[in-house]
Amino acid sequence: MHELVGALRSYAWGSRTSLARLCGRPVPSAHPEAELWFGAHPADPAQVRIGNGSTTSLLELVSADPDRELGAAAPEFGGRLPFLLKILAAEEPLSLQAHPSSAQAHAGFHRENQAGVPLDSPMRNYRDENHKPELVVALDRFEALAGFREPRRTVELLRALDVAALESYADLLAAQPDSDGLRTLFTTWITLPQNVLASLLPQVLDGCVRYLSSRKRKFAAEARTALELAENYPGDAGVLAALLLNRLTLEPGQALFLDAGNLHAYLRGLGVEIMANSDNVLRGGLTPKHVDVPELLRVLDFEPIDLPVVLPEPAGDGSVRYRTPAPEFALRRFDLTEGSALVPLTEAGPGIVLCTAGSVRLFQEDSELVLERGAAAWISAADSEVRAQALNGQAQVFCACVGGTS
Repeated sequence: MHELVGALRSYAWGSRTSLARLCGRPVPSAHPEAELWFGAHPADPAQVRIGNGSTTSLLELVSADPDRELGAAAPEFGGRLPFLLKILAAEEPLSLQAHPSSAQAHAGFHRENQAGVPLDSPMRNYRDENHKPELVVALDRFEALAGFREPRRTVELLRALDVAALESYADLLAAQPDSDGLRTLFTTWITLPQNVLASLLPQVLDGCVRYLSSRKRKFAAEARTALELAENYPGDAGVLAALLLNRLTLEPGQALFLDAGNLHAYLRGLGVEIMANSDNVLRGGLTPKHVDVPELLRVLDFEPIDLPVVLPEPAGDGSVRYRTPAPEFALRRFDLTEGSALVPLTEAGPGIVLCTAGSVRLFQEDSELVLERGAAAWISAADSEVRAQALNGQAQVFCACVGGTS
């Protein structure tokens, strides 16, 4: 096992305090810090401490000997670590986005290659051939928009805002309260001519203000979110689209799973995120970046869903498991107490152990490694069982493995 040094990513929506505080660094940080990557993604691989003060990237370590580092997962995933583990800290909303299926990613990647779109072009939609299912586990209160709401409830919301200009849209969805009706309304809103949008959006926001002023509660979170999004992205059609999505709040320990085609936007919060090792994003608004509406419509799943919250399940070994259908990853959480017996974290790799609270000592054969908050370790398939013990009180660690190996 080896200590991993995460790759820090700075985006405008990041926090100046959350990651710095978690990792024990001075607060506030000089720039917004959005994500800390622990993985072997080519865009920003983590660094592995291999002794004598030297480091190598996890990407180079895995590529040099995939059979040793990945074991049975090497041929299944083409010699690549199939997941990317992150700590995500959002102070402001991320873009409204969705991810493609494997078939859509494969076709889109080759289509853009044939069209001669450079891989680093800001106009590029597909940077690899992979899908990107993802799971985020809240470390503190985490707020998000995720998946299309049941249409009848959305009709109720639109009418509750009491905006004359929304009546025809509410009637449209009420007449067809299914995925086809959602597709029609979303497409209409996301492609509104600028002059129509410039007239409609202020009326909708005024309706949100009136609704909140009336002290009504049923759709207060949705109305407040629309106002916050409009403040960050004035004149953006994504503010209207957000009214069609489930608005949810995760408490610490709860999780959200998003499969291909689910439209979503993280709003704020700190969480551990794990996903397939892909960088394919189709954006629908709330961003200054490239928005390709026709391609987004091609990949979106308009089937309404309930709140897609994943609750942890006891795994029988002192951990809790976050169950998803993704073959690329599996995630468990261990809550450890000082003085308790050593807890087995992994029977074998490949895996990443991430400490998110307290400090923990890892044991593997004759070697030991101490992880403080915000630190991680790489466990190769060649490593034997890794065990853990909390230091100085309580500790929390996440163990990420390939799906089916945890």
